[in-house]
Amino acid sequence: MSGIWRAAAVTFMTIFTTALALASEGGGELDIRDLTPDEEAVIVHGGTERPFTGEYVEHFEDGTYHCRRCGAALYNAEAKFRANCGWPAFEAEIEGAVEHRPDADGFRTEIVCATCSAHLGHVFEGERYTETDTRHCVNSISLDFVPVEMPTETAVFAGGCFWGVESAFKSIDGVIETTVGYTGGSTENPDYSEVCSGTTGHAEAVQVVFDPNAVSFEELARLFFEIHDPTSINCQGLDFGSQYRSAIYTADDLQRETVEALIEELYARGYRIVTQVEPVGTFWSAEEYHQDYYERQGGGLCHMRVNRFGD
Repeated sequence: MSGIWRAAAVTFMTIFTTALALASEGGGELDIRDLTPDEEAVIVHGGTERPFTGEYVEHFEDGTYHCRRCGAALYNAEAKFRANCGWPAFEAEIEGAVEHRPDADGFRTEIVCATCSAHLGHVFEGERYTETDTRHCVNSISLDFVPVEMPTETAVFAGGCFWGVESAFKSIDGVIETTVGYTGGSTENPDYSEVCSGTTGHAEAVQVVFDPNAVSFEELARLFFEIHDPTSINCQGLDFGSQYRSAIYTADDLQRETVEALIEELYARGYRIVTQVEPVGTFWSAEEYHQDYYERQGGGLCHMRVNRFGD
């Protein structure tokens, strides 16, 4: 048998026997992914990618590193450290996720995925990089990274020209994304000219996606009440019309209760608030040229913050 056919047979038998073993352990379900030739050279044949070329050498984000072949979780991002060795380095694996084996060279210890036996790299001890005194030296090509899903909430505010409202919210830490658009009316998929005609019932509004661990809905609502005039009916500055009304479209009872409490607080301070509080409905994204308008064109002075809460 030639060397090429012998290598092919070894590759097939490695994958086949691994799949059989895992199927017997896991009830017959195993997702073995197809590999590229470069991935196969490392994951199946135990090769090593060139130092400082891997995708995850300088990668430090929250999440989990998974086996490229079967998808099993192998390392938490918290275990990764900078070893300046040319390959991703971890001080510990997820318990039970990585198998340690004597390497074929007779000196090193090989590490493989405990689920599918994919070659990951080698583990070294006694280097004093970390408190665990252990370094898992792993090929990037053997890994897939799954980031932590950031918790998000959404709020919708209408307070006059949506260019200025959006600009004010974009400046807040914890705001992930803003979209200007139209809501609160009856016309489906309206355009700017239709909304400006006052016949659609829609208001110019801003949809704000935010990280509740970084900024609360109450903080955003307080900002909203201070960047426009919540006592003015269908008018903000030189902008007149129902599309410029003051409104908050709440996503749930907690948002509604928060807004109502803030309105009561402002009433106690002498403000006659006309802000409408309604359940959120369909939000129609505005035309692309309206998005991030002040960020692209400059300006943004039409929604200056005024301290109304006495903070």
